[in-house]
Amino acid sequence: MDFELTDEQRLIRETARAFTDNEIVERARENDRNEHFDLELVAKIAEQGYLGAIVPREYGGAGLDYLTYGLIVEEIGRGDSAMRTVVSVQTSLVCSAILRWGTEEQKQRYLPKLCSGEWLGCFGLTEPDTGSDAANQRTRAKKTDSGWVINGAKMFISLGNYARLALIFAQTDPDKAHRGLACFLVETDQPGFQPQEVHHKLGLRGSDTAAISLDDVEAADAAMLGEIGDGFRVAMSSLDSGRYSVAAGCVGICQGCLDASVRYSKERRQFGRPIAGFQLVQEMIADMALETDAARMLVWRAGYLKDQAKPNTTETSIAKLFATEAAVRCANSAIQVHGGSGYVDDYPVERYLRDARVTTLYEGTSQIQKLIIGRALTGINALVPA
Repeated sequence: MDFELTDEQRLIRETARAFTDNEIVERARENDRNEHFDLELVAKIAEQGYLGAIVPREYGGAGLDYLTYGLIVEEIGRGDSAMRTVVSVQTSLVCSAILRWGTEEQKQRYLPKLCSGEWLGCFGLTEPDTGSDAANQRTRAKKTDSGWVINGAKMFISLGNYARLALIFAQTDPDKAHRGLACFLVETDQPGFQPQEVHHKLGLRGSDTAAISLDDVEAADAAMLGEIGDGFRVAMSSLDSGRYSVAAGCVGICQGCLDASVRYSKERRQFGRPIAGFQLVQEMIADMALETDAARMLVWRAGYLKDQAKPNTTETSIAKLFATEAAVRCANSAIQVHGGSGYVDDYPVERYLRDARVTTLYEGTSQIQKLIIGRALTGINALVPA
């Protein structure tokens, strides 16, 4: 693997960095304070081509590889994880699923709208009683003469209040377990699709999160993504892409914590000198640099494998596990460097900590990532009873 970026990759990275500094950073604190989902900023992100960045140009995307996509997500994550969430959900969860599993008609119908930001999409997998056990869906899809009728509920769905298209995972036959699971492309402008905003979140306050009620929601036969029984594989392939995006965004948090801590430690004076001159402050900064570089290299390895079309589930889980936990550690250390100033939102580090915390939970908890890694190493699935 060559760690030298191409001229094009460096240019894209620099452009994403400038966009983040000029557009995203300026709004992050106020959007967080006001729990405001900034649709105007989402539109600007779409104009940059960051929604659907990995989608081929023929479907309206930017046609970028995964490594380059990761560079963009890192920069946006450094600015505001709430906006990084928009990119991750739209691109990695929704667009990647349609790109891999969709018919040509489905791709032509939905991908241009999603890549342009005309439509937002959401990924309806998590349920009130179903998190890590993704195959155990209580949402039901019943066959009718005209297609399917879906009933159930989804929980903690990013973009769910604004999505025009929802990927809804539902069980068509409970007796078949995961072999009966299907994924439906559900257009949300029908009465039975009822989202409700989730309030009082610890972090990601500038993102949109919904609980969704599905009451006789209709989907045509042509709305199924893949076939009956493909639903679990659709979900897992999307999560492979989503975990990569989350990991890349957490590298951005690590870098943001490092940058903020270096800057503050050189400005803040105690005992007649900058605190950057204190050995234990330098130790915390050095630890953050170590975490940042290690997380970035793991993300780049996963991206490289994706671009080479090589198996990467384990490597993606490793990147997601390490980068998310590193982001929490870096944010905690950054607050320590900032002292009391780090405990208020005059500086971004307290928001980094609040935003980083959920990344160790969604798209597979840190414990689930360890089980995925352990299964790959031992050949034994710890989630299946002996």
